[in-house]
Amino acid sequence: MIEKQIIKPNNAQGNWWLILSVIVLTVSPLIFVKGDFEGADGQAEELITEIQPDYEPWVQPIIEPASGEVESLLFASQAALGAGVIGYVIGLYKGRKN
Repeated sequence: MIEKQIIKPNNAQGNWWLILSVIVLTVSPLIFVKGDFEGADGQAEELITEIQPDYEPWVQPIIEPASGEVESLLFASQAALGAGVIGYVIGLYKGRKN
């Protein structure tokens, strides 16, 4: 009988290159882009009031965060929760497939 040899690729080096590229892509804008990082909501509000000065929003926020740091914390928590749910669903379907 002929035995099958299973060749497993060495992904350790590829994983390190992937991690390094993610770090470079994350840090490089912080180093090379100078200026104030402003949210899209603030930029949109400025542009709308520039185009139509008498515009009034349809709704008001239910809860106004105490500071920008609290707002950032809530946004990051929302992103982490969403990423966790997506990761769980992907893992669940992957496990069912196997």
